[in-house]
Amino acid sequence: MPDLADGETFEVKGSGAKPYQLRNVGGVYSCTCPAWRNQSTPIERRTCKHLRKLRGDVAEEARVGAARPQKPAAADGDAAGPPVLLAETWDNARDPAGWWMSEKLDGVRAYWDGTQFVSRQGNLYHAPNWFVEGLPDVPLDGELWVARKAFQRTVGIVRRQDKPDTWKEVQFLVFDAPAAGGAFEERVAYLRDGLAKWKAGFAALHPHELCRGVDHLRAELARVEGLGGEGLMLREPGSRYEAGRSGTLVKVKSFRDDEAVVVGHEPGKGRHAGRLGALTVRLASGKVFSVGTGFTDRERQSPPPVGSTITFRYQELSDGGVPRFPSYVGLRADGGVPAASPPPADPDPLPAPPVVASSPGAARRLFEFTEAGAAKFWEVWTDGADVTTRWGKIGSAGQQKSKTFPTPEKAAAAADGLIAEKVGKGYAERPGG
Repeated sequence: MPDLADGETFEVKGSGAKPYQLRNVGGVYSCTCPAWRNQSTPIERRTCKHLRKLRGDVAEEARVGAARPQKPAAADGDAAGPPVLLAETWDNARDPAGWWMSEKLDGVRAYWDGTQFVSRQGNLYHAPNWFVEGLPDVPLDGELWVARKAFQRTVGIVRRQDKPDTWKEVQFLVFDAPAAGGAFEERVAYLRDGLAKWKAGFAALHPHELCRGVDHLRAELARVEGLGGEGLMLREPGSRYEAGRSGTLVKVKSFRDDEAVVVGHEPGKGRHAGRLGALTVRLASGKVFSVGTGFTDRERQSPPPVGSTITFRYQELSDGGVPRFPSYVGLRADGGVPAASPPPADPDPLPAPPVVASSPGAARRLFEFTEAGAAKFWEVWTDGADVTTRWGKIGSAGQQKSKTFPTPEKAAAAADGLIAEKVGKGYAERPGG
């Protein structure tokens, strides 16, 4: 039977005037006919009568009917991805000292289930037998990685079905052992001993080091990004491996610094009652938002005055141009004199919704966004270590989601961050909400 070489195309007569085109790209065969396009299976598992006619039934059945499944089977019979630990984003507020720090790799997340590599979505990576030789029959979590700034190259290799020799460029950098149990430090020790015994030629332990604090974190982030790396990962000491998104693993990317003029003070509640809850500030662009983290107790008792200029740190701008996860750094080095004269005080002060600490068991806080024709609500409350949010169109029941944190204090801090983010996007708290 004829076949298609990698990159080759072949045309066959279709039902209309335009012929169908068959193609082989890296071992993935495709056809432009509707029967191939409309299948719900992954593209590497699709076939059609045109491919069968060209390659033969035996060749096509061997290609799409692989002995190993494309996705691992879930308990209910549905396809599912592996139970991997997923990271949250560092909020600029928590102290990273004592956490385990590693480079955030710009490769392809891969879960070795004991027999094969699968992606987070459960798709199979067709690694050559010589690449997986020596890997154990226990789960390993890691990254298929070529080099910094080589993400597309990595994807182009690992997504091929024909197991090319270019896999020799790839390393499997292992950073966790999901089934080993115990604290993170115990799992790393298990991996260190195991990789020495398993003799897996293309696998290595991804290095971690203890973070000494924010300055150490920023210096390491600058070093990694200067080399073309993506960022850093922080892992909580003593943490367990858990499926799903967890605050025990956080990703850290570039910090940015900026200045803003203080235009208001927002009163604190809960543990900050009677002192500053957040600063309302204005950027040179005119954007107004709140900064509610990064203050010492003394700074909350005696906050920067209205009209002064502060420096704050943030991670990125939202689509609306508002800094995300802003954290107070201090008054500007020249004493906080504003870059330009502040606008004259209005008879009515700027109506800024309070951004306050959410003490455990705090009442529900209801916010609304009614600009540009939108009419949305967002509500948050804490119950011990649980944070619950509800959102949707005003007048509807909306959607609701809850998340449990290690301690009530961490839950309160998480609620603070969520509130600050919503206020930064233009949501205003409804009085008595």
